[in-house]
Amino acid sequence: MTMKVLFTGADGYIGTLLGPYLLQRGIEAVGLDTGFYRSGWLYPTNVPRPMIISKDIRSVTADDLKGFDAIAHLAELSNDPLGQQDPGLTHEINHGGSVHLANLARKAGIKRFVYMSSCSVYGVGKPDQILDETSDVNPQTAYAECKVKVENDLTKMAGDDFEPCFLRNATAYGASPRQRFDIVLNDLCGLAWTTKEIKLLSDGTPWRPLVHALDMCQAVYLSLTAPADAIRGQKYNVGSSDQNYRVREIAEIVAKEFPGCTLSIGEQGGDNRSYRVNFDKIQKVLPTFKCQWTAQLGAKQMRKVFESIDMTEEDFRAPPYTRLKMLTKLRKAHLLDDKLFWKTPELATV
Repeated sequence: MTMKVLFTGADGYIGTLLGPYLLQRGIEAVGLDTGFYRSGWLYPTNVPRPMIISKDIRSVTADDLKGFDAIAHLAELSNDPLGQQDPGLTHEINHGGSVHLANLARKAGIKRFVYMSSCSVYGVGKPDQILDETSDVNPQTAYAECKVKVENDLTKMAGDDFEPCFLRNATAYGASPRQRFDIVLNDLCGLAWTTKEIKLLSDGTPWRPLVHALDMCQAVYLSLTAPADAIRGQKYNVGSSDQNYRVREIAEIVAKEFPGCTLSIGEQGGDNRSYRVNFDKIQKVLPTFKCQWTAQLGAKQMRKVFESIDMTEEDFRAPPYTRLKMLTKLRKAHLLDDKLFWKTPELATV
């Protein structure tokens, strides 16, 4: 019997890849997305795409969930700068909206609930510490605080009738038709291509674990299809232990992949987030999981995409590819209200 999965955030950076990924593996996937970033499409693709429901997760009803066997939940305000603009609203959407969706799923008899969490819950690690799922969380931003709250609330709901699991993803990278340039490796690749120069404003010593977007899709698929006892209530880091990089190492990898790019390192910066992560547990929970990508391969992939579409600096700077820029643009155009619900513009009448 074919599994039918609703995945939220379907028109986002990861969701645009996840839909085809699930379809190709025999999952009947249906997306849901409010459409903030739908105008962005960096490069064309002819892969089959799922049907998309246009809806905010805060407005989802029980009727929307009828017929589904599982949910993969990706849709949230998706990075620290955006989340810090209005922490109260971030909590309303990311925490409140996610718990609302989980409660509806449980009432609808949908057992499997795969939640995209983040390694950002670890915040700041000690210099010699390598963090795993038993380590204390130390969220530094509203975005990370919400991840912790959702994990805690949904863990309490776990039982025979509800099977939540929590994928603590490393920082994403890699190409997607709905690209993001506000994450570290992708941003550095864009700078290297459009300006031939990478200037780190800090000394680049903080640690960041990385994971390719398609390896994140792999983890979602395996979490959807794993035995219930393996994943129920489990938190596991998604990535690989050999992809813990200092920011300056990421910059060096990117600069090397883009011929003619120069690299300069700055002074110590104000961003205190630095953590290394252990990824052993995911191999125990999902034995077939294995990262297929490295930062080097990701940078090469990005360069090939930029070459094929002859990407301009205007493309790189365009609002749809930076979360905060796009929402600011939609608000200024009065297309979104203060709570980030869509307004319906009145059609002009003659």
